[in-house]
Amino acid sequence: MNREQAYALMLEHTPSESLRRHMLNVEAAMRWYACHWGEDEELYAVAGLLHDFDYELHPEEHPAWGVAYLRDHTDTPPEVLDAILGHAAFTGTPRETRLAKTLFAVDELTGLVQAAALIRPDRDVRQLELSSLKKRFRNRAFAAGVNREEVEQGARELAVDLDTHLNNVLTALQAASGQTQEATAGP
Repeated sequence: MNREQAYALMLEHTPSESLRRHMLNVEAAMRWYACHWGEDEELYAVAGLLHDFDYELHPEEHPAWGVAYLRDHTDTPPEVLDAILGHAAFTGTPRETRLAKTLFAVDELTGLVQAAALIRPDRDVRQLELSSLKKRFRNRAFAAGVNREEVEQGARELAVDLDTHLNNVLTALQAASGQTQEATAGP
C-alpha cells in the first residue's frame, strides 16, 4: 500500500469533503512527525489517510470494518492496521508503536486546528497563531466535539509537552495547507 493507493481508497469510500480534509490534515501531521523522528513518511501518510476511510459508510463498525477490508483487499502493513485500530480508544487496542501513538495523538488535534482556522476572518490556517490555538484548546465550549483528554493523553504517550505538540501539529498543517486544499477536490 502506497500513498497513491491509500488516497484513491479514501476518495472511493469517503464522499464528504470535510472528512477527506480531516484525513489529509491527519496525513500532514503524521508526515511532519515521521520526518521529525526520521521515520518512514510514506507509512505514516498511509495511516493518516486511511484511519477514517470507513467512518461515513460504516460508522457503527468503524474502525474494525476498515481494518478487515484493508486486511482482505490490500497489502496494508500490519503496523498501519494496528495504528488504525488503536486510534479509536474504545477498541482497547494498545498503542505500542510510535506510529500508533502518533496517529492517536494527532487525530483529535487536527480537528481543533481546523476549527480554529475556520473561525478566522480569512479562514487560513497559515495565519493561525499558537497563542490563539492554545486559547481555543482551553475553551471547552469551542469545538466541543474535540476530546481534549485524548489530545493530552496523546501528547503524553508521545512524550511530548502539550504546547510543543500543539505547535508541531499547527506547523504541519500550516506547511501543508495549500496542498490539502487542492487535494480535497479529488482527481
